[in-house]
Amino acid sequence: MPKLLYSPASPYSAKVRMAARHLGLPLEAETVATSEEPEKLIRANPLGKIPTLLLDDGTALFDSRAIMGELDRMSGNALNPRNKDKRRQAERLEAAADGLCDALLAQVYERRMRPEEKVHTPWLDYQARKAERAFDWLENEVPALRGKLHGGHFALAAALGYADLRFGDLNWRRGRPRLRRFLKRFGESFADYEALKPQA
Repeated sequence: MPKLLYSPASPYSAKVRMAARHLGLPLEAETVATSEEPEKLIRANPLGKIPTLLLDDGTALFDSRAIMGELDRMSGNALNPRNKDKRRQAERLEAAADGLCDALLAQVYERRMRPEEKVHTPWLDYQARKAERAFDWLENEVPALRGKLHGGHFALAAALGYADLRFGDLNWRRGRPRLRRFLKRFGESFADYEALKPQA
């Protein structure tokens, strides 16, 4: 059985775990602490990042989008739309949601990894502006949640869950009714969201 090395707080891990659960793909999930550089993770992924998927043949896949592509193949192409235009839309949504996560995580790491007196406020402000633009873009571009779920949906739900986890004072919902509606309907369509969303 494939094994997923992950962190419960990671939005990228949450995206992959939700997609695998939705597709009915059995994965053994094992939490790892990247800061400890555990040997099993470093041996599989020289970057020491999560999620990392260990396949039965010994192949290790890393980067959540590469793993999502593998889940799509494992499921007989059941994750993303087969129609070219719809697939492109799903991939754009996933990329934007992942980019939002990148901007949010950059702020978390700046505060977590530096002494308080060395935190670079202009860098935090730069990443915050990127995140705000991403939220606004997603508000305008998020499709109505009809039909089957795809990779972009899981990425967006994971990103919004991460924003709730680490940026509770951000209030991303204010002025963004389409994103609020998306997350509500996603939770109704995917019953395991509360269990698998990013969490401490």
